[in-house]
Amino acid sequence: MALYAKAADILEKVESKQGAVKTLVFESKFQNIKQLFALVCETQKYSSVLQELIESTKLLKQTKVKMTQAKVLVYDLLIGQGIKCGGPWKVMMTKHRARLEAALARMKIKQKVTKNRDLLPSSVQQAEGVLLPRYVRVNTLKTTVDDAVDYFKRDGFSYLGEANRLDDLDLKAKSFVRDLHLSDLLVFAPKTEFHEHFLYKAGHIILQDKASCLPAFLLNPPANSHVIDACAAPGNKTSHLAAIMKNKGRLFAFDLDAKRLSTMSTLLLRAGVRCHQLAHQDFLKVDPSDPQYKDVEYVLLDPSCSGSGMVCLGTDASPPDPEREQRRLGNLAAFQLRCLNHALGFPRLQRLVYSTCSVHTEENEKVVAAGLQQNPGFRLVHLLPVWPERGLQPLSQCLRASTTKTLTHGFFVALLERHSDAVSRAPPSLEEAASTPSQEVTSASPSEEAEGKPAVAAPLEASLNSEEEEEEEMEVKTSPVEGQAKKKRKRNKKKKKKKAATPIVA
Repeated sequence: MALYAKAADILEKVESKQGAVKTLVFESKFQNIKQLFALVCETQKYSSVLQELIESTKLLKQTKVKMTQAKVLVYDLLIGQGIKCGGPWKVMMTKHRARLEAALARMKIKQKVTKNRDLLPSSVQQAEGVLLPRYVRVNTLKTTVDDAVDYFKRDGFSYLGEANRLDDLDLKAKSFVRDLHLSDLLVFAPKTEFHEHFLYKAGHIILQDKASCLPAFLLNPPANSHVIDACAAPGNKTSHLAAIMKNKGRLFAFDLDAKRLSTMSTLLLRAGVRCHQLAHQDFLKVDPSDPQYKDVEYVLLDPSCSGSGMVCLGTDASPPDPEREQRRLGNLAAFQLRCLNHALGFPRLQRLVYSTCSVHTEENEKVVAAGLQQNPGFRLVHLLPVWPERGLQPLSQCLRASTTKTLTHGFFVALLERHSDAVSRAPPSLEEAASTPSQEVTSASPSEEAEGKPAVAAPLEASLNSEEEEEEEMEVKTSPVEGQAKKKRKRNKKKKKKKAATPIVA
């Protein structure tokens, strides 16, 4: 029974975004780590299939167990190697076995398949066998990248220098490189194990997928700034923000789940984070006009999402019940838009990163487009021109990530910035929101600030230009008629400095 109880507990934490499977399994101190890890991963892979079986047989109502407990038990009963325990759970599952097997058979007939594996969404089947590099973020609150490199070299790893292209991340065992986009990220061969490594246990390194490192890196709040991490647990992004801020300033971190906050508090303590203020609170109920948030200029918003970009979960592009999945995505998108609109309401906010680990347009581009339409004072920033995968048109300023194009989990990132002509602008259409003139975030890393370079958020190329140069840059993206109108406004600009700005249409 201990195996299933622990597996259900970990599965529940993973589904509520309290941590990654491998990390939670290793931290559980369970006696048979491999057995536990295999059960959680396989149950998670078949999650949508198992949920449909459980709901169609009304198993929860008849057994009084939680959904995660039912999932691990039904997986082993029908798909795995059989229930591995005795006692009341085995008696209970044996009692319902015939009904569950009948429901599974009906599901196969309905979908015209013969194997259990063929019930999986096509994207999950494609993801099977995908091996991503092991990404290791150096925690600069406790060490430096150079010191971490030296430690790994002494530990028997072969350092191949800084990667220049994605192909350089195809690594053999015991070799590693420095990432080509994020300078505080080291890249190792797939399945390289660090959970028992000294640097991990001491908080000197964070095991974090590259795509998950993008939000804090791109927001890049300077030291002494006031920052909100709106949906903070499990805390990896929070610790990354603190490292970029050099532990100086105020970092407000919110989460509604007390258990997740407890896990997060342990992680931040191990990482040496001191500038944070944890709050067991629903971010949507936080008052933007509260005096303690009057200096907040940066927000990282990574709300609850479908998790469809995670390799271990797979994308539910072909779920057993498409209508139910569309309703779920609709509910998630509505919640995400509420969070985005609420976050954009902080009075001194200058920049906001919106991110998800989802591949669905409903949770990504559509949420951002709606947020821009409802908040005309903000525009998109063009992120990392060298990044190989862009947001879907017309929001190509955003970033996407995937196993094939970026060698990461599936991910989406957008950076919204307040702009000066907000007062005179009418609410834009979706197309206008997508094409609003945007500044570019270069591939410069947070470590450049430590080297004496300006502490501009992930530095902005266009912020170094004069106002006239910025207007000329905008004109390139407009039609000839719009361009002439802007030139005329430009000539009259000096005479109208004290008047409201004329609308600029991108």
